[in-house]
Amino acid sequence: MGRLGVDVGGVVIEPTSRDDDTSFFGPNYLRTPPVPGVFEGLAALVPLFDETHVVSTCGERTERHTRAWLDHHDFYTRTGIAPERLHFCRTRPAKAPVAARLGLTHFVDDRLEVLGYLDTVGHRYLFRPYPPELAAHAAHLPGVHRVESWSELVAALTPPPPPGRGGPAGDAG
Repeated sequence: MGRLGVDVGGVVIEPTSRDDDTSFFGPNYLRTPPVPGVFEGLAALVPLFDETHVVSTCGERTERHTRAWLDHHDFYTRTGIAPERLHFCRTRPAKAPVAARLGLTHFVDDRLEVLGYLDTVGHRYLFRPYPPELAAHAAHLPGVHRVESWSELVAALTPPPPPGRGGPAGDAG
């Protein structure tokens, strides 16, 4: 079906809070919760794609935290995404050349700004966007599909059953 790319912050890991107990940027970053449904959603999507990659924009410290969080939460085993398919870049615009190099056909990000840079990606999904960021980059909205949950994303990316295969058993038509 193509090659899927997925962001980390706000898509895999819940957006940070100001509470040091669960903030990804605090001392207890491993306690930051996953986005609800992420493990099940990715496990359902990975077999549908030729390759699935994780592409994140962050600094070196956050990269170390992200790698540790993914390991701590058994991300690779739970999703079927290989560790070598984890990629980091330092700026939001830098996701575009990574996506092009990997030949990504689909991308999921919580930032409309980022999706606006990904002009080589034919299918872009905006995941639970922040209203102020949405307003600031509204010009990119016509080129994306907006989804609010992993179950909605899985439904959007799952092909329908072939004709004659979706009906009740014994229904010969």
